[in-house]
Amino acid sequence: MSSKNQQNNSCAFRTSIGGQALIEGILMRGPEKQAIVIRDQDGSLVTKVEPINQLRDKHPILGWPLIRGVVNFIDSMAKGMKAITYSASFLPEEEQEEPSKLDLWIEKKFSSDKAEKLIIGVAVVLGIALAVGLFIFLPTLLVGLIPPLRHGHDGLRTLLEGVMKLVIFLGYMGAVSQMKEMKRMWSYHGAEHKTIYCYEHGRDLTVENVRKESRFHPRCGTSFLLVVVILSIFVFIVANAFLHVDNVFLRILVKLLLLPIVVSLSYELNRWIGRHDDMVIAKILSWPGRKLQLLTTREPDEGMMEVAIESLKLVIPEKKGADAW
Repeated sequence: MSSKNQQNNSCAFRTSIGGQALIEGILMRGPEKQAIVIRDQDGSLVTKVEPINQLRDKHPILGWPLIRGVVNFIDSMAKGMKAITYSASFLPEEEQEEPSKLDLWIEKKFSSDKAEKLIIGVAVVLGIALAVGLFIFLPTLLVGLIPPLRHGHDGLRTLLEGVMKLVIFLGYMGAVSQMKEMKRMWSYHGAEHKTIYCYEHGRDLTVENVRKESRFHPRCGTSFLLVVVILSIFVFIVANAFLHVDNVFLRILVKLLLLPIVVSLSYELNRWIGRHDDMVIAKILSWPGRKLQLLTTREPDEGMMEVAIESLKLVIPEKKGADAW
């Protein structure tokens, strides 16, 4: 983007609408409904719109601060996994993955609706297990193998575990960003950000207007993951000041018990940054996440922006301002 066309991306209006890149498509979630728009093999757009049933409507306690973060995180993972599975069904048959033996067993034993929910549930659990293994178990185990740190030096040990966790996370994101399939998803991710910015700036949702916007947005899901990783380092250091645990497996258990607190604090911090992204402190706090988006977003082509525009239009509420952040 040339300096002539660069714009101030601080927004007077901040929308709660957010999205997720899919395989040749985008999932966009508004306050009342969510929309999936997929670019089919023949070039046409396939749309799927569903109402959003918030858990906090039935159980208000789930919408309380420091509780809603964990609830929304798990809910987003489940809905995101379901949307990715749906988008994968539009791939050519030769590119679709064969169902695993577990998937086939579940489909055989349960009705189609229950089987789908169960398969998505298993995928979410496995995803969380992978994250725990990579970012909690592995760093704690590796640092625990360093002889001078096995007993004492609690602060240094916790700090090294945090640094290793951050290195693993950035290395993982860097490796994933180089995958051919992910490069197109990152471009759809960029299209989602640019389209939301265009909407927040009050401009007509056209490809030409969207193209001018930045692909780096402060309210980004992948940025949230980085906040979780960084904030966890500080939370574990504080906890370590009160709990002196040398045993590797007990340290892992303590971190698992603290994980919901880390996720909740990260969620609230991300909300605050999103509401105050024009403040200096918010810009400083969001800087690492914006830099991470150099890996997790790419400039989209015209077709991707068309998908993003269509998905956003489908979830804008009828009442103006009902989606304010």
